[in-house]
Amino acid sequence: MKIVTAAALAASLIVLAACATRPPVPQEAGPDAFVLEEDLLGQTVARGEFRAINGVRRGFNATLNGTWDGQTLTLVEDFVYDDGERDRKTWRLQRVAPGRFTGTREDVIGEAIGFQDGNAFRLEYDVRLPSDDGSPGRRVRFRDVLVNTSDGNILNRATVGLWGLRVARVELTIAREQTAP
Repeated sequence: MKIVTAAALAASLIVLAACATRPPVPQEAGPDAFVLEEDLLGQTVARGEFRAINGVRRGFNATLNGTWDGQTLTLVEDFVYDDGERDRKTWRLQRVAPGRFTGTREDVIGEAIGFQDGNAFRLEYDVRLPSDDGSPGRRVRFRDVLVNTSDGNILNRATVGLWGLRVARVELTIAREQTAP
């Protein structure tokens, strides 16, 4: 009986560890490396969706505006959710070494950590999600991976973890804003 219990515990730990891993680099990644302080400069537009394991799906559009002062990328994100809710978040991501960043945003607990991973850029941070009544809710961990795609867009995929388990994911396609001719 002890061997069966130990084997079940070991299998459970392996599954939990796999659930808490970083998302893989998307197959859609193009040959050009995603460089945070270059690829998010200026005005971009995005379409995304949040999907939770409980079946909740929430689509959104976003307008992003990035500026770089030589040390810090400031990225203002204006979200419009499909249900009409609006939100604004502002990232301040400071380069601490080549390809390495730390950052803050209004809802981030502590500091976000960003780093180059080959052609991809990874960003990891904790957020306290709001409850339905607006009070602080559960603390979750976001693990984003951003890549340039061959069609000139940026793909951002994120996993959302709670207690080491993946409970949601976010996918966002970012495109340079097209201006009328």
